[in-house]
Amino acid sequence: ITSTMQQEAGRKLNFGASRTMQIAQKLYEGVDIKGENVGLITYMRTDSVNVSSDFINACRDFIESDYGSPYKPQVPRAYKSKAKNAQEAHEAIRPTDIRRTPKSLEAVLDPQQLKLYTLIWRRALASQMESAILDQVGVDIHSTDGKTIFRATGSTIKFDGFFCLYREGKD
Repeated sequence: ITSTMQQEAGRKLNFGASRTMQIAQKLYEGVDIKGENVGLITYMRTDSVNVSSDFINACRDFIESDYGSPYKPQVPRAYKSKAKNAQEAHEAIRPTDIRRTPKSLEAVLDPQQLKLYTLIWRRALASQMESAILDQVGVDIHSTDGKTIFRATGSTIKFDGFFCLYREGKD
């Protein structure tokens, strides 16, 4: 949705909200690809988390061919909005064609456009990938008098799932 795109662009790319929207507007309006104006993302002012079944199927095919079947969930992912009055007239912000990879657009996008498109592309594809599996451990260490407990926790990645492509708040 618009707000999470702005938050992640700020966190990962150091773009302000208005700069993010300017770049997204350009990606939406389109760029010249071999003499044709091509819109690269769906409308960027939306509270909707819904995406079309065609897009989901294209993602699933892409995941299987490029990442392998372990990364493709058995059942397609569907998300519901948590906001009560969400404006859901449009789809979630996503690439218009998942096969248009960031690498394939390096020659036609400026650096800032490429960075934002990459963020949108990765997040959209990751949203249709299998979940990561983490092994979590915890250790409690008690003081000799029993009055103090020290707790250490940690986790290791057993299967990276969508982490191979996208981690919110991290790169």
